[in-house]
Amino acid sequence: MFPERLSAAVEANALAYDHKELAKAAAQISEKYRAERGDGSRLVTKDCETAAYAAVRMPATFAAVSAALEHTLEHTDCEISAAADIGAGTGAAGWAAAELLESIAELHCYEREPKMRETGSRFMQEADIGIKTEWHSFDITKDTPGRSYDLIIISYTLNELSEKDRERAVDMLWEKADKLLLIVEPGTKAGYANILAARERLIKAGADIACPCPGNGKCPLNGDDWCHFTARAQRTKLHKLLKGGDVPYEDEKFSFIAAAKCAVKPCEKRILRHPQISGGFVDLRVCTADGISDIRVTKSSKQFKSARKADCGDSI
Repeated sequence: MFPERLSAAVEANALAYDHKELAKAAAQISEKYRAERGDGSRLVTKDCETAAYAAVRMPATFAAVSAALEHTLEHTDCEISAAADIGAGTGAAGWAAAELLESIAELHCYEREPKMRETGSRFMQEADIGIKTEWHSFDITKDTPGRSYDLIIISYTLNELSEKDRERAVDMLWEKADKLLLIVEPGTKAGYANILAARERLIKAGADIACPCPGNGKCPLNGDDWCHFTARAQRTKLHKLLKGGDVPYEDEKFSFIAAAKCAVKPCEKRILRHPQISGGFVDLRVCTADGISDIRVTKSSKQFKSARKADCGDSI
């Protein structure tokens, strides 16, 4: 769950701006995300835009990265002490790593936009992230981190790049990841295409795919379908005001891939769609090493109780 102390810092930051101005900026940011132009254009340039971004995008990004990282940690065995958040924005992915991994001693955030860096750094100080943090000016299209890290996370960034820049980024970050590279993208057809391209590139470079796939085999999904999952983010009063909704939560669809240099234990089956639950059985669509399967778990099965509680993205 999005840390309360961080939520308070985000809301306090937004108080300096008129709500109508923030709502307009939030709508423009959402439109840019949906466009997935891949032209490297700047997402925010003004203080008001940064405040709106933090209010509407940080909780969703935090939820998606947290879910992806939780799944990944189930299938890897490595100690993480140093982590990097690439294309950090205001630091949501870094916060997710810090909240989930007690072993992290230092976090480095790399971001191109000065206003994002200033705001994200201030949030980490005001809300007390609890670990050593450093922020770096960084343009992923031309810069390289000055050191390597146990864990590197890059979230919602590849979709902003050209194909050439995406390939460079994946190669460069894989080289700098000592143990794990986690890539999170929008759960759209275009977002998954970027994940799939990165997956193929990482496997050729010698990576073991820890999650979500049941191994390094070719993805069995065809062009009309794509692998994506959902993370639920609780909405604050400010979030609902800026997004114009009354529902107390937002479901963030995302795709991800976790590539490892440490020991992995891939799942046998990964649930690809929301389970269809009936009185005496649960129908599941799952990805296995042998391809996509539709399975029915009946009431007499030992797996019935766990299947009823399972959700899209879970391993069984």
